[in-house]
Amino acid sequence: MQRPTVVSSVRGPRRPALPSRPTLRRTGRIGLYLAAALVLTSCSSWGQRETGAVVGAAAGGAVGGIVGTQSGSTARGAIIGAVVGGAAGAVIGHQMDRQAEELEARVPGAIVERVGEGIHVTFPSGLLFDFDSHAVRPDAAGHLRQLATSLGTYPDTRVVVVGHTDSVGSDTYNHDLSLRRAGAASNVLLAQGVSAGRIDIVGRGEWEPLATNETAAGRQANRRVEVAIFSDGASSVQP
Repeated sequence: MQRPTVVSSVRGPRRPALPSRPTLRRTGRIGLYLAAALVLTSCSSWGQRETGAVVGAAAGGAVGGIVGTQSGSTARGAIIGAVVGGAAGAVIGHQMDRQAEELEARVPGAIVERVGEGIHVTFPSGLLFDFDSHAVRPDAAGHLRQLATSLGTYPDTRVVVVGHTDSVGSDTYNHDLSLRRAGAASNVLLAQGVSAGRIDIVGRGEWEPLATNETAAGRQANRRVEVAIFSDGASSVQP
């Protein structure tokens, strides 16, 4: 069975002030577009939060952006980097509006946001997993099945599934847990018929916190799975 592509499985130093640049793995769909890298790295330094994967040249003629650049978020960066623009971008935008509205109605508990020409969905970890587990809770799998139904309705999209943890535990353990959670979520999508060729999974461990890890509420907010949905045509770069 074909599996989703693991875009980034690198580990970095724990809670660094200026994290080191991870190794990038080039894939057929979300690949290393050297021209984009040269342009963007000439403007800013590369840090752990600024990288993760690179999205290829967009169909509208704009150069794809580094995942996570500026936004500090791998999921949001994937959407921002996949901009199509022009008339095609307007059509995609209208489709994304409809899909986002449907997801809001069908997936209670998830946070659905329109970002650029895509959709950013956040599943709080407590919604999908028990603490310190990567097994999708049976009573929560329905949320992911609803997402899969939406992806089936709009087949011309790609998906990046990103796992996150809090800072409790070692950096290595947190990274692996975040990757396993992203993989477990994607497995539910696969079981519902979503093509593995549309899905990339990323583990980000504790590297992209939403809140402080010094409080229980902050740690809970940081434990999450994010899903980026964007046009398939915007990210197609062959290795």
